Amino acid sequence: MDHDSVIIRCDRCGTKNRVPKARLNQGPVCGKCRSPLPVGKDIDRPVDITDSTFAGEVLSAPVPVLVDCWAPWCGPCRMVGPVLEELAREYAGRIKVAKLNVDQNPQTAGRYGIRSIPTMLLFKGGLLVDTMLGAIPKQEIERRIRPLV
Repeated sequence: MDHDSVIIRCDRCGTKNRVPKARLNQGPVCGKCRSPLPVGKDIDRPVDITDSTFAGEVLSAPVPVLVDCWAPWCGPCRMVGPVLEELAREYAGRIKVAKLNVDQNPQTAGRYGIRSIPTMLLFKGGLLVDTMLGAIPKQEIERRIRPLV
């Protein structure tokens, strides 16, 4: 596993491309179809999602997605935040970390039965494959995402 590169899926042909992190700002192109790769997003940071962006950011993602269901007033949620930022950096290009504020996005929270926070949902190929409840340690989160990357 190369921690100095990221996997970026080509929007045109769907090919997965391994790109060194040092070359992300040099306009990398797909190795198969030579189209520019989508690198404008901060792939090494959690992305904020909403009810309206959930399907595009999570269900259609080319990589597994770890969704943190949280609220700003939740102390345990604030404890988990820095851990998820670390995971986003360490697994950049291999997993996407997303944050869903349940107070502002009740539709998605209701759809997935979020009753307590923090709750982390793990998706692969648009399907919910695992649920983690509470402020669990980084090692446990990694143990659950590692088989998917």
